Amino acid sequence: MKEMKVLTDLNRPCAFVPTMGALHAGHQSLIAKARELCDEVVVSVFVNPLQFEDKDDLAKYPRTPERDAELAAEAGATILWTPDYEAIYPNEITKLSAGALGAKFEGVHRPGHFDGVLTVVNRLFELVQPRYAIFGEKDFQQLFLITQMARNLHPDIEIVPAPTIREITGLAMSSRNVRLSENARTAAEIISQVLRESAQKPDTATALLALKEISREPLFTLDYLEIIDEETFEVASEETEKRRAIIAGWIDGVRLIDNMAMKSALVRA
Repeated sequence: MKEMKVLTDLNRPCAFVPTMGALHAGHQSLIAKARELCDEVVVSVFVNPLQFEDKDDLAKYPRTPERDAELAAEAGATILWTPDYEAIYPNEITKLSAGALGAKFEGVHRPGHFDGVLTVVNRLFELVQPRYAIFGEKDFQQLFLITQMARNLHPDIEIVPAPTIREITGLAMSSRNVRLSENARTAAEIISQVLRESAQKPDTATALLALKEISREPLFTLDYLEIIDEETFEVASEETEKRRAIIAGWIDGVRLIDNMAMKSALVRA
């Protein structure tokens, strides 16, 4: 695997996995899926300051460059690209807007976050020009917005979703998990528990009630929870065919997000 600060000629077509580093098994699953699609797999590591509204959160973001290189190579990456700020933003930054959806759910609690995400992903796409780009379903609102952006600005790039990878306890893998204490990790298990319970309910109303059982964990501070329509990201109705539960909140000063596809809605006579 080549490690590059500046991209040189790539073998085409290539598959691309953009990351902010602190790689784990979830990232490796994205890289492995990319390798199924192309022989050339580019993994980028760039901690994008535009998507952090909290400077302390940016400063605390874990950085593990040596481990990143090991895990990327192990999973099948052929190029590890670690650009600096000037390589991504050489001139004055023109931000993309995430629109109305960018101000909902995650956007309520992280103003401007998705503008920063779309801006950096657009720049990465311009520089790498991949045939495929792989993103995890754990950040489902992000995946939805990036798919929309690519459809409009990069129609030659196929956005490939990949399922959430979970720890043995059910906790969705995240680079932020390293900041959880033992007690917080135990408390965080309730997130996947209520998602699984909610996913089995036959209708939206009872699925939402199951999701609200998150309140039984005193260490969890809720930001939001909802059952949404996967096709539109609007709040799901009883007639919605593809429903997904989304949830976000805080445990021990660490913000966690997760989601899960719901059982198909009942077919009405």
